[in-house]
Amino acid sequence: MATTQKTASPKKSQGFTGVRGAFWIIIVCAAIAFPLFFIWFGNDMHFQDGDSANSPIDVWGTIFKGGIIVPVIHSLLLTVIAMSIERWLAMKTAFGKGALPKFVSNIKAALNANDFAKAQQLCDAQKGSVANVVGASLRAYREMENTTGLKKSQKIAKIQQAHEEATQLEMPTLTMNLPIIATIVTLGTLTGLLGTVIGMIRSFSALSAGGGADSAALSEGISEALINTAFGIGTSWCAVVSYNYFTNKVDKLTFALDEVGYSIAQTYEANHTEEA
Repeated sequence: MATTQKTASPKKSQGFTGVRGAFWIIIVCAAIAFPLFFIWFGNDMHFQDGDSANSPIDVWGTIFKGGIIVPVIHSLLLTVIAMSIERWLAMKTAFGKGALPKFVSNIKAALNANDFAKAQQLCDAQKGSVANVVGASLRAYREMENTTGLKKSQKIAKIQQAHEEATQLEMPTLTMNLPIIATIVTLGTLTGLLGTVIGMIRSFSALSAGGGADSAALSEGISEALINTAFGIGTSWCAVVSYNYFTNKVDKLTFALDEVGYSIAQTYEANHTEEA
């Protein structure tokens, strides 16, 4: 009669694994951006004759002339920065304490030497997502060695299943909040474009009125358009860099997981024969 054992549940990453309530990060960033816009950028000391209705005398006043779309874009920019810091901390936990390529190399060397005790020690020292997945695969490996009544191919499949389950447990931690950054890539540009259109509408309204008295209104509309364009492009630029950087990090970690998982399955296949 076949002997089966319940595979131990894989451990989740310990330490900082990310902020799940990302909505509150956006709210906090908006709560910073809007007061900053009205209290600092709109302060009378940044304008001629101490009146925000007049022309600005420095860059802060010029930013204020960008209009109400500016703090919206600033909220998106602060969100990108906050999310990038959050993802960096989460990735640092996921990658573990040591260099990932060295850890993978050491694990493969321990597997080739059939030294599973050393492999487990390396996982305990490394920590992080890769170490958790490798540890789950090693536990499944040992359990299959003590299991009878299954074909070798079935045991290898069990080891691979344990590896995949542990990987699926870790993946949400790795990709969490990246869709928000990806959304801001487009949203930043579109919001900047909205501010640009509003500024150009004011400019053409001033042109249609005619006369030199409206030259200030024309200038203000053009300034608003250019400021929103600049901040919109800058926000999208930061979001693109952040998203691609962390996506590349996730790809590297996923590749390391696949590499070690394949090595563990191949080691079992090479070191065991079919039961008589």
